[in-house]
Amino acid sequence: MRSNNIKNKRIVVIGGGTGSFMVLSALRNYPVSLSSIVSMADDGGSTGRLRDQYGVLPPGDIRRALVALSDTNQTLRDLFNYRFTNGDFKEHNFGNIFLSALEKITGSFGDAVSLASKILNIKGKVLPVTLDSTTLYAQLTNNIVIKGETNIDIPKHNPEIPIKNVWLKPSAKINPEARRALLEADMIVIGPGDLFTSIIPNFLVKGVVA
Repeated sequence: MRSNNIKNKRIVVIGGGTGSFMVLSALRNYPVSLSSIVSMADDGGSTGRLRDQYGVLPPGDIRRALVALSDTNQTLRDLFNYRFTNGDFKEHNFGNIFLSALEKITGSFGDAVSLASKILNIKGKVLPVTLDSTTLYAQLTNNIVIKGETNIDIPKHNPEIPIKNVWLKPSAKINPEARRALLEADMIVIGPGDLFTSIIPNFLVKGVVA
């Protein structure tokens, strides 16, 4: 990619997980204005436990995007990615706990992400696709319904049975800041990432497709 072709362009990356992390890590080296719109369907691992125990919005994919765009020292980036290996915090990422605590303090996940963005001195914006709490569901071709992003991503069913339909329950509306970023974008990058668990959940949010 030639930097002259995208210089000063407003680029929006839509996705979640490691796919968005890789794209953002590369694009941050170019003279562009970056926004990352992140799926809020994650419910596995550390994120899932925090959602279940504290009623917070999923911090995991947001944390990855923040670290990818961070322009601070390596120690702080490593801190946000640090995963505890034992004790009560086993398998939790420090960054996930930090974002969840900020959400509780501010009363808003959007405000929590904004504060973390300043602390990590990110280059660009990280925007949850929605600020509504929602769960991803999938229906297979045999009509079995699977609840939860993590159960769809790592099938607890026969992975050879295709997915027929996916939806969010309850329904979710687009984060106004994400809508603004999409409308002002010069380029939109979709993915890479798992189709049903990282990409499509963004487009199930009301207002994104429009």
